[in-house]
Formats: sequence, structure tokens, C-alpha cells
Amino acid sequence: MKNYFDLTGQTAVVTGASTGLGLQMAKAFASQGANLVLLARRQNLLDENAAAIEKEFGVKCLAYACDITDTEKVKGAVAATMEAFGRVDILVNNAGTGAVAPAVDITNDQFNNELKIDLFGTFLCAREFAKEMIKAQYGRIINIASMYGLVGNMAATCAPYHAAKGGVVNLTRALAAEWGKEGITVNSICPGYFWTPLTKDTLETDWFAAYAKGAIPLGRYGKEGELDSCALFLASPASSYVNGQNIAVDGGYTAI
Repeated sequence: MKNYFDLTGQTAVVTGASTGLGLQMAKAFASQGANLVLLARRQNLLDENAAAIEKEFGVKCLAYACDITDTEKVKGAVAATMEAFGRVDILVNNAGTGAVAPAVDITNDQFNNELKIDLFGTFLCAREFAKEMIKAQYGRIINIASMYGLVGNMAATCAPYHAAKGGVVNLTRALAAEWGKEGITVNSICPGYFWTPLTKDTLETDWFAAYAKGAIPLGRYGKEGELDSCALFLASPASSYVNGQNIAVDGGYTAI
């Protein structure tokens, strides 16, 4: 039986791979045979993750500390990837942040920081890694946006996050249109409420749990691993005609 998710011999780069969804997706790629480049700012966590993944899945991992808003650091990550593996097939732009406060209280610095990390950082990594993908005439870029990039919300006030992730959604379309002829597909995943270090404090409150139960048709938060199948689908060579799409993995939140 054909394994449509087989990534044996490919190289997958995952930003924000020290914890949370980024680490989960990295493990999913490794489970299908992909070698990994783990990018984040904390080298100690990356080293621990890389060692654990290599031991569990038998693939090669490069742990590289990188600030995705620093052009030279991102270029360095590309160079290190090519030196270690000679190819880059998959890029997951997962690193991000989130400022939660009423819009009237959000400072200029908070808003700018949100756009710098979530939107500009995504573009910067896509631009630099795409240069190698264009040479190879093949690539899969997966941007991690958010269901909040598709809709507003009345529960957690975070206008800068909505703006940045909405930008990622349309950036995905723009890059898909531009790079499709280069053999590169660009898609985004728009997760709903998943447990991560950024969301933990909010999701654990009784009032938010009650809100989510009524707002999500499945009546619960996303569980660990429930994003992996979508990431594997978009990363697969078999998804070659899926381009410029923004897929909500949100339990039905954006359906109502």
C-alpha cells in the first residue's frame, strides 16, 4: 500500500521548534523519514529536541538557534541547512507570538512587535529558503496562521494578532501565486485553540473553557497531534496541486 505521507530523504525546516506545535509537527515529519532543521532562539531546548528525535526516529537533526526577524541569522540558517543536507524541501513557518489586551491599550511597540515576528518573520524565512527551492524547482512552504486570521473574536482581545495572522493568510496566497511556476506550493494552516506555552494560561481558565465549549462545534480544544495530519498532507509530494489554500483546523469554530 502506498504511503502518501512518505518524506524519506527530504529535509524539513521548522521554525519555533523548541516547544508546542512546532515540535509536534517536527516529530510528525521525522516519523515519515524526513531529516530536520529545528529553528528557534533557545539553543539548549533545540539540542535536547534534536537528540530525542534522532534517537526515536533515526533521522538526522540540525539544531540551529535563529531569530526569524534577523535577516543575517535567517541567511545563516539557510546556509547551515544546505551545508548539512544539501537540500530544503519543506519549510514550516511556525514561530510566533501574541499580545492580548484591549485595542485601546495596545502600544505601538506591541503592535509593531507582533507584525515583526508573525508577519515579517514568516516572509523573511519564506523569501530566503525559497531561493534554494527555486534552484531545485521544488518546495513545500507551510505557514502557520490562525483561525483568528480568518475571523474576529469577542473572547480574547488581540487585534495585533488578528492583523498579523490575517496578513499571513494573504501573504500565503501572494507567494503561492508567485512561486507556483517554480514548483513551490505555499499553503497555510489556521489552527484553532490548541494547548501551547502561549495559550496555556488562557485555556486553563474556567470562563474561557465554558466559552470554547459553546463556540466550537466539537466542544473541546485541539489535542496534541491533531495538527500533524494536515501538516503532513501539505508537506507531501502527493499534495502537488494544493496551492494558496488556508486550511482551518479548529474543530469547526470558523464554520459558525
